[in-house]
Amino acid sequence: MIHNILKDKPTRLFIILGGFFIANAIIAEIIGVKLFSLEDSIGITKADFSLFGAEHLSFSLSVGVLPWPIVFVMTDIINEYYGVKGVRFLTLLTTALIIFAFFVFYFAIRMSPDTNYWLGSYQKEGVPDMQAAFKAIFGQGMNIIVGSLTAFLLGQLVDSLVFRRIKKWTGEKNIWARSTISTLVSQFIDSIVVTYVAFTIFRGVPVGQSMAWAFTAYMYKFLIALLMTPVIYLIHWGAEKFLGKSTAAEMKKSAMSGY
Repeated sequence: MIHNILKDKPTRLFIILGGFFIANAIIAEIIGVKLFSLEDSIGITKADFSLFGAEHLSFSLSVGVLPWPIVFVMTDIINEYYGVKGVRFLTLLTTALIIFAFFVFYFAIRMSPDTNYWLGSYQKEGVPDMQAAFKAIFGQGMNIIVGSLTAFLLGQLVDSLVFRRIKKWTGEKNIWARSTISTLVSQFIDSIVVTYVAFTIFRGVPVGQSMAWAFTAYMYKFLIALLMTPVIYLIHWGAEKFLGKSTAAEMKKSAMSGY
C-alpha cells in the first residue's frame, strides 16, 4: 500500500510542495533575528526618508523576508491544485512545527554548556561566549514569536481566500493575477500584523514607528512579489507536466469545488 501512495503523482507533488513550504517557513522564523541593510547588500546609497512621523528610515530588514516569497509561491500552487483545505492543513502543521522548534530551542538554551572546550571555542573568530551567542540567536523574544505566528496564520488564510476569489472571477487564465494579487494582499497584512503585535502590543513602540517599519518591509515584499511572477509560471508549468494535463485539470476543478 505504501508503495502505491508514493507512486501517486498528486501525493508526491503535495509532499514536495509541502516540504518546501514548511522548510522555508521554519528557516524564516529561525534566521529572522538578524537584520540586514538592503542598500549596503546590493551596493547602493542608503535611503533616508520619513513615514508616519518616523524619520531617517532606510531598508533595514529581517533576513527572514528572504525565504518568505517561496512560502507564498508554494501557497498559491498548493491552492491551485489542492484548494483551501490543502493550504489550511499545511498552515496548521507548519504553525505546530514552528512552536515545537521553539520549545526545542528553549530547552537547548537551558542545557548547561561545556566549559572545557565549547564555551570559548570561537574566541579567535570574535565570539567570546558561545552560550550567549547561542541564546541570542535561538532565544528569540516571545513578542517576535507570537507576532510572526499570528501574522503567518492570518496571511495564509487571506492569501488562500483572495486567490480563490480571483480565480472564480478569471477562470484558468491570468495566473499572474490571482497569484500576485493574493500575495500582495497577504504580505501587506503579514507586515502590519507582525510588526504591530511584536513591537506595539508587546514592546510599547508608538504605532507610527511600528507602521513605518511595516510599510518599509512591505515595499520590499511588494517588489519581490512582482519579480516572482515568472517563477510562479515556471512552477505551474512543471506541475502540469509532472501531473499530466487531464490529472491537473481534474485536481484544479476539485480544488475549486469546496473548502
